Amino acid sequence: MHVKGTAVKSIQEFVQTKYADKYAEWLKAMPETSRNIMSKPVYVSDWYSVKDAAIEPTIAIGKVIFNGDSIKAGWETGRFSSEQALNGIYKVFVKMATPQFIIGRSGKILPSYYDPSEIAVKETGAKHVILNISKLPSNHEVLEARILGWIQKALEVTGCKNVQINPIKSLTKGDPITELMITWN
Repeated sequence: MHVKGTAVKSIQEFVQTKYADKYAEWLKAMPETSRNIMSKPVYVSDWYSVKDAAIEPTIAIGKVIFNGDSIKAGWETGRFSSEQALNGIYKVFVKMATPQFIIGRSGKILPSYYDPSEIAVKETGAKHVILNISKLPSNHEVLEARILGWIQKALEVTGCKNVQINPIKSLTKGDPITELMITWN
């Protein structure tokens, strides 16, 4: 149950760049194992414990920055991670791609960040897509929110407006899959 260093580093950079004045407080708000990871350089090619390197640090962001709202922390760190990942040369490529193409690639993208993970497109239309996530390294609402925030920002980068992501089912609520209805203008 692992998360790639790329995702971990984006959590660290989220606090460093957007809330630098809260960095020390954030470190103190997490368990020691997580604090040890986030207090040092994070190596993007390494794999880390999803609990210690993603879930706990994001919960701490919720406590310190978002008045206890760890779901908002997951969503916002996911958006930040997407923005960082799709910057530079990738931004030109993503802007030229259709939303359906980007969503279609999610089956290859998600496993490069989370192990194990599995995602598939169930249905696609001109202004919507239904995604099914059948496996995550941890069925935790913070992790799920992070993925939803990442998807939302990726679609915005492609030029989609008013991107709405509505979970129909959720692994975190005991459903066998997370099913997402994603719409845009």
